[in-house]
Amino acid sequence: MKGINLVAAAFALTALSYGLARFAYGLFLPQIREDLALSVLASGWIGGGAFAAYCLGIGFTFAASGKIAPRMIALFAGVAATAGMAIVTIAASGWVLGIGIALAGLSSGLASPPLASAVSRQFRESERPKANGTINAGTAVGIVFSGIAALMATGSWRELYTLFALIGAGVSVWLWLALPPGTYGENNRGFSFAVLKRDGVLTLCLSAFVAGVSSTAVWTFGANILRGDFGFSTTQIAWAWIVLGAVGVAGSLTGVLTHRYGTLCIHAWALLGIGAGTLGLAATSISDAYGFAAMGLFGMAYIISTGTYLIQGIELLPDQPDLGLGIPFLMLALGQTLGTPLFGATLEAVGTLGALCIFAMAAGCAGAIRPRQAMRDSVPH
Repeated sequence: MKGINLVAAAFALTALSYGLARFAYGLFLPQIREDLALSVLASGWIGGGAFAAYCLGIGFTFAASGKIAPRMIALFAGVAATAGMAIVTIAASGWVLGIGIALAGLSSGLASPPLASAVSRQFRESERPKANGTINAGTAVGIVFSGIAALMATGSWRELYTLFALIGAGVSVWLWLALPPGTYGENNRGFSFAVLKRDGVLTLCLSAFVAGVSSTAVWTFGANILRGDFGFSTTQIAWAWIVLGAVGVAGSLTGVLTHRYGTLCIHAWALLGIGAGTLGLAATSISDAYGFAAMGLFGMAYIISTGTYLIQGIELLPDQPDLGLGIPFLMLALGQTLGTPLFGATLEAVGTLGALCIFAMAAGCAGAIRPRQAMRDSVPH
């Protein structure tokens, strides 16, 4: 029962910190841009700030590993998400909005490593991939919830961020009650650059970085492209976001899929899916149905791909699961930090189709980068 409660609370934090605090910005960006008169480039820098704050959060968890209890770090994540979204509700300028979005983004960086440590303590080794995969899929559920909320309160992004902040407060309390206290185990030695010398780690980092760059095309600008280039209404954008999240729930099966077909196989197909979903947005000019299909494909592929990075990282660093998860997720966020303003600049320079093609190719490159250690260890069972 304790294990189920832990997974449920961790799932809720993931839905909060990723689905609501971090990625909902892309859903509401068209409305926010209109209300605050933001340029495309400014929007990109604000989105990049959220990813940069995520990196700071991951860095903090590295420094705090073995020193601050994972339960306390997870609580920090919930509080940061709540405070950041509360600031967004009162934003009257790009600067204030940027502070709120960055603080909300910080929460996702703080969330995942302590959850991986808690799972490592609570579950047997054979059960951990399924538990981690389920928790990771919380992102998709958070996205679905934000899309449904947007449908029910069209144009009321401030009111919705208020609702999200209240949910964040409740999740924070639940986390404190669900996660076991204390530091976990004797192997939490904190971050050392020596771990980067382990076979396969740097290759995994490079793959995650390139994947992060690619993913920003949809996460930050997908809704804006659907509205500005293809005339989607606010309601249609909300439905596209719901489709993205609903299909992304398939990411909860990542542990099952990797166990059956091998981690690298699923990893490669997921990155190809990100590329296809990104490029597929351009087909919306033919039919709106292609836009919905592209968003769904991207959502499923992204959640599964992050699950494979999580699994590979923990397999490469089994004695430090928080770092095994944190390092590839940090590189993913660094790629997103660079990719968000880069996509904004590319969009202005070469147009929508050219930008989507370039960033789709980046996803394919990420899928081709494979850690040698993982290639030896990743075999179907």
